[in-house]
Amino acid sequence: MLGLIGKKKGMTQIFDQNGDYVPVTVVELGPCVVVQKKTVDSDGYNALQLGYASKRASRMTKAMRGHFEKKSLPLFAHLKEFRMDDVTAFNQGDELCVSGFKAGDMVAVSGFSKGRGFQGVMKRHGKHGGPAAHGSDFHRRPGSIGMRTWPGRVFKNTRLPGHMGDTAVTIKNLQVAAVMPEENAILIRGAIPGCREGLVEVVLSKGCISERAELKKTADNSSADVAPIAESKADAPVAETATEEQK
Repeated sequence: MLGLIGKKKGMTQIFDQNGDYVPVTVVELGPCVVVQKKTVDSDGYNALQLGYASKRASRMTKAMRGHFEKKSLPLFAHLKEFRMDDVTAFNQGDELCVSGFKAGDMVAVSGFSKGRGFQGVMKRHGKHGGPAAHGSDFHRRPGSIGMRTWPGRVFKNTRLPGHMGDTAVTIKNLQVAAVMPEENAILIRGAIPGCREGLVEVVLSKGCISERAELKKTADNSSADVAPIAESKADAPVAETATEEQK
């Protein structure tokens, strides 16, 4: 499992083993259903398409309804594709939950930041503005944005007033503080983008994925080494019994 879709429920605080205060964000993840499994043979890459939250048929396009009805699945409000190295362990219709995460995992959280509407340069870009005295005509304005003769235009990417917020934001290397399977939620240290009840995507970091793959490989190798020893011990009494029968 690489990632899940969920909702930001809000922030709270917990205390760690040392008694230190830790601010955390509560994220309700899943349950997500595997809508489509993509493989290298059929699509050129490995990925899982996950569905989250139900939606009425009247609120959905005919093409999207056909996508779900063809697979005999319920209608989902949100679809997200997560690329993976191996998808053989998953099948269409499987339900994924927070059991794939554990405390201490590093994750990347993606969401849309809070919308602030139309804002000036002081709030949007952090400019100082002008004097606040009575005699000044320059308080919160952006100031000069170019010369008249040359360049005779406003350069691109000039910091000007405009729409602020409601943009896609991803924060990496956030630590999972705790996992609550009974409530289908996880606690993430620190803040994440978005408002309450906002849609977020939580993706396990590549380091944690490679670490789990190495642990699984080590466990498989150790079990393979133990098997011949067990077989040899099981064969030994049989040989002794045959020798006694010959006597």
